[in-house]
Amino acid sequence: MTASPSSRSCLTVVLAAGEGTRMRSDTPKVLHRAAGRTLVAHALAAAEAAGSTGLAVVIGPDREDVADEVRRAAPAARIYVQTERRGTAHAVLAAREAIADGFDDLLIAYGDTPLVRPETLRRLRAPLGHGAAVVVLGFDAANPTGYGRLISDGPSLVAIREEKDASDEERAIKLSNGGLMAIDGRRAIELLDRIGNRNAKNEFYLTDVVEVAVLSGLAVAVEPAPEAEVQGVNDRAQLATVEAELQRRLRAAAMAGGVTMVAPETVFLSHDTTFGRDVVIEPNVVFGPGVTVADRAVIHAFSHLEGASVGEGVSIGPFARLRPGARMEAGSKAGNFVEVKNATIGEDAKLNHLTYVGDAEVGPRANLGAGTITCNYDGFAKHRTTIGADAFIGVNSALVAPVTVGEGAYVGTGSVVTEDVPSDALAIARARQVTLPGRGAKLKAMLKANKEG
Repeated sequence: MTASPSSRSCLTVVLAAGEGTRMRSDTPKVLHRAAGRTLVAHALAAAEAAGSTGLAVVIGPDREDVADEVRRAAPAARIYVQTERRGTAHAVLAAREAIADGFDDLLIAYGDTPLVRPETLRRLRAPLGHGAAVVVLGFDAANPTGYGRLISDGPSLVAIREEKDASDEERAIKLSNGGLMAIDGRRAIELLDRIGNRNAKNEFYLTDVVEVAVLSGLAVAVEPAPEAEVQGVNDRAQLATVEAELQRRLRAAAMAGGVTMVAPETVFLSHDTTFGRDVVIEPNVVFGPGVTVADRAVIHAFSHLEGASVGEGVSIGPFARLRPGARMEAGSKAGNFVEVKNATIGEDAKLNHLTYVGDAEVGPRANLGAGTITCNYDGFAKHRTTIGADAFIGVNSALVAPVTVGEGAYVGTGSVVTEDVPSDALAIARARQVTLPGRGAKLKAMLKANKEG
């Protein structure tokens, strides 16, 4: 009798205890980011998408920062601490309590291997439903040097041989150990407890579970995966490799969904960037986390968006920045050198150039001239600006929050507005011009003398 992965309960144990000294960083390795998401969050998201019904994460001692990220990314995950570094099998057994709950399948993944796809994890589990006790994720390495080799006898895996222990014939094998593994949940604790530590480091290696299972007469299978998916991160160069692969996937998915990218290789997306249809993205655009872009929007070159919502037919940039909380309603525009933060820009409103709008509400069809600034921060607190529908703000105006400009109001060029402007009113807030004939020449002469003297 067989069972599909979807009909079986599964606990995924994610090992996230590695320090990653080669990263040369104060940040734990699994908290480094790729495509706007931490490495460990990538692993947890893949496990959940693959149908895991339980999650457990093993972290190192005194790593509350990793625990906090796990709680944020997967609130239901149980967290365990590997107090001593005694190998990968020892790390898995740190989650003994969760494993003992009786899941059908046990899936073992790594917090520094973010490229494994959910469908690969489902395939890794599948042989457990056909009678296998252990399934190892393998890959054909272009250069297998340094990897453990998968030694097979016909269709069955019989050993994982580390390179230093392999014969010349075994070293010629390209099928290599990808690290991830699935184990029959009913036998997992028994098999893991039988792993010995007779090795130079006196550690308990997860790879030895293959030999334990074979000696017990149990079936061990290999599930192949592309080499790119098992890429781990141990240093900054590998982190860059992972970033490049994630970007390739994200761009391909966006274009398949109806997005035009003029120069895809120059566009950087986040793991959660979402697009409508017929969106156009020009070169050198960066999307941070939390951006949604609706149908027919155009993101012009050299723009940066994060935590922002872009409505239908909106035009952004070039050289624009949307910061968290920016909401551009349908038909609105944020042109060149415009920055929007924690503000809603109403339908068909225009911020054409050289404007900062922060902590504000801009009504439909309002027009903010070049150099308009909402002065939202007084050195201690943020304050909001409200601009009504059809209002017009002249060039080089400063709106000192908290302040309201009513519907249809007109603010004259160069004004510093500190009081509310009623609807349909004209506000001019600038000093009267004074012209003194001949004084310009005298001033320049004085300044020149001061410089030379």
